[in-house]
Amino acid sequence: MTFKQRLPYYLFGLLIGTIAVVFIWNKKGTEFSYGPNARVLKNIRIKDRVFSEKALEIIALNKVDTASISKILRKGNVDMWNKTKIDDCTQYSIQGKKELKNVTLVVKNCDSTAFIEEITFQ
Repeated sequence: MTFKQRLPYYLFGLLIGTIAVVFIWNKKGTEFSYGPNARVLKNIRIKDRVFSEKALEIIALNKVDTASISKILRKGNVDMWNKTKIDDCTQYSIQGKKELKNVTLVVKNCDSTAFIEEITFQ
């Protein structure tokens, strides 16, 4: 059997295997948080969230709600270049995507708690 004859069989098997793996991983809800952006967001999401007074005022004015904040913490962009180390905590600026791209969160990520310090609009 020549290479030209084996190639379609190989590609067909690869396609079936890829579809099976994607289907199984989607059912399990597997996340691949290997990049720095995804790791920081996951680390913040699993911690208790504490809102500052300034952030609570923005939420009270209904400019943004906690569902939007959760969405930003799931799919936002972390500004890794401008992170600030404060005591034992690291402060990040997280910008939303798509319809929330004008919302920016300033989050102080500590050992057991994530403090949402500020919510701003551009």
